[in-house]
Amino acid sequence: MQSTGSHSKSFRCPLVRALASLLAASLAGIPALAEDHDKAPIHFLPGNLVVSRSVYDNNANNIAVGTQLPPNCAQTAGPCAPATNNGTYPFVFNNDIPDPSFGVTSKIFLDQITPFGFLLNTLEVPNSTQRNLHSSGDQLVTSFSSKSELALHLSTDGQFLTFMGYVAPVNTIDASNSNTPAAPDPTNPVGITFPRGVATVDSKGQFSFTETSAYSGNNGRSAILNNSNGANFFYTAGNAGNGSNPQPNGVILGAGAQFIDPSTAPESFQTPGVPTPLASFSVTLLGDKADKVGKDDNFRGMTIFNNVVYFTKGSGSNGVDTVYFVDTTGAACPKGVGVPASGATLPIAPLNLTGVNPQNGLPSNMCILAGFPTTLAKNLATPAAPFGLWFANENTLYVADEGDGFTGDSTLYTHAAAQTSAGLQKWVFNSTTKAWSLAYTLQNGLGLGVPYTVSFYPTGNNSVTNLPWTPATDGIRNITGSTDIFGHVVIYGITSTVSGNGDVGADPNRLVAIIDDINNIDPTNAAKESFVTIRKAGFAEVLRGVSFTPTSKADNDHRGDNDRDRDDDHDHGERR
Repeated sequence: MQSTGSHSKSFRCPLVRALASLLAASLAGIPALAEDHDKAPIHFLPGNLVVSRSVYDNNANNIAVGTQLPPNCAQTAGPCAPATNNGTYPFVFNNDIPDPSFGVTSKIFLDQITPFGFLLNTLEVPNSTQRNLHSSGDQLVTSFSSKSELALHLSTDGQFLTFMGYVAPVNTIDASNSNTPAAPDPTNPVGITFPRGVATVDSKGQFSFTETSAYSGNNGRSAILNNSNGANFFYTAGNAGNGSNPQPNGVILGAGAQFIDPSTAPESFQTPGVPTPLASFSVTLLGDKADKVGKDDNFRGMTIFNNVVYFTKGSGSNGVDTVYFVDTTGAACPKGVGVPASGATLPIAPLNLTGVNPQNGLPSNMCILAGFPTTLAKNLATPAAPFGLWFANENTLYVADEGDGFTGDSTLYTHAAAQTSAGLQKWVFNSTTKAWSLAYTLQNGLGLGVPYTVSFYPTGNNSVTNLPWTPATDGIRNITGSTDIFGHVVIYGITSTVSGNGDVGADPNRLVAIIDDINNIDPTNAAKESFVTIRKAGFAEVLRGVSFTPTSKADNDHRGDNDRDRDDDHDHGERR
């Protein structure tokens, strides 16, 4: 990984001051590491960031030219197509053109960095290439170059970091569109089967894995563990389906938002059953004609705030690309649009499917957040692409827009630069109208459409696409943030790209940060703020998710005591 390059002093100094303030606040009252209750070494330190990263091994032997793609396509409905490139990076991802399902599984790394971007250490997620790992041992990989994967989230108690991947060996072809064990689709052209997996890791770097048959034919993208107040289950986001219509029941049930019980057994002893959806939305609530079953629930980003689970949808031709929430009260939005009811609680059970035929769709228990778009994706002249989302407080919501991904011709750079919605959107809540409105979109310093150099990356045009290899930023995907007592908000984001690569998800991308004034709603003032680059992916690397580090129970207990002390002292109205 490369460290941050040089930045102008006018950008760097305010960022450093704000980050230092936030870091000092986050570290206040944290006990010494030696005070950990069982003396086990701590891998993640409070107040730092974790970035999920994947590395492709650049092995020409991963696939041979002429290999029939997707795997086992001759045994399914097909069609088959010969591989046009061997496994050499980045040319291997030109195989995405003859095989739209193309991908190669790769290792996952969790990089711990300071808020300024200095790399402290790296934790490798168990995988099949490790010498001390038995072939049946616990393991998880991602798909290079599935750009929607490896979002990072903290559990509701802050003690675990969660993410999703595939229970498959490294260098498996097309696992990202494979079937899952309990939800096979005979029309899926990818004729292989692998469970998806949810991973948790604690502050000591200890992993656990839960297999699921959700997201058959597609990918799981993010997961949050609800382990507060006696709860113990995952909420997850993703998409399902890679075959013909009508889809099998298991595929429909395994789409979108899922409710998954954690497993304590080794992966080799797990037998995931039929998926159990957490929630579903239908555009018929808006008065629109029903879409293909399950495709309104193609969710990408997610978060929890004030006991409400939120999701984003930002791709696919079906449904509405916007921000959603799960309505556990059943009364927040009878016509599909609203705001969470006061006193709402987190879901404690999956969607009730008693008497439901999945082929007719699932019961709707979700709402579009009032003020956010409600127009069908297929009717938009300019596509919306919301991805990550983060609440600074109950009246301030930041939404990342990854850009429209246009690579249709040689204007790809100027097109990316001209986007008005890509970047980081700030939404504010109007308590009178009970709706959210867009205050402004932060883009300055992001470099939309500006090509950047990656060492050892090809130059000139890709002969397959006839477009330049050099990547440029197109928007932002996963985000996280923090506030301080002075009203500064620092938001970290993972960038998306456009280029002439056969699959732009394979482009090395960046981690960026920006400071915003939480009370500002004036676009003119916001235009003075600027993104800075915190980290850069190198050759054959991609960055995917960003989160603050998990903390130990001892840290949380100590922090709680410290917070109570400060509450008694009326400590300057600090936000917590």
